[in-house]
Amino acid sequence: MTLTRWYPTREMTTLQNRVNSLFQDLGALSPEPEAVAAAGFVPAVDIYENGEKVVLKLELPGMKKEDVDVRIENQTLTVRGERKFDSDEMEENFHRIERRYGSFFRSFSLPTTLDTDNVQAKYDAGVLSLELKKKASAQPRQIKIDVAA
Repeated sequence: MTLTRWYPTREMTTLQNRVNSLFQDLGALSPEPEAVAAAGFVPAVDIYENGEKVVLKLELPGMKKEDVDVRIENQTLTVRGERKFDSDEMEENFHRIERRYGSFFRSFSLPTTLDTDNVQAKYDAGVLSLELKKKASAQPRQIKIDVAA
């Protein structure tokens, strides 16, 4: 028999994400472009780590790097910005508007094992990559084993 570990907080987070998605989709059903433009969006993020660093990748298609603000304060990484709906395009006859517009705000709590004074940020093809190196004391190291004779 296989035991499966139950994580109640993960299930609550999944439920919250589904409910948020439903409310976001309600704005897309509106026939008025202004309603969708004001709905805002939340950029998707991937976070991964290896022995040397933690990397965050945020999807920000169609945005300029000048429209994005990245800050670290009190072990909290904050990314905010705004994607504006181009009012010049309002004169055209839209058949569908599915892209999200508006301001966004994402914040992430950082562990104290990361070097927050040395962050690298790159923006390429609509993806913002943030690399935070681990402090030397937090990086894995190999311990030599001596064999007694």
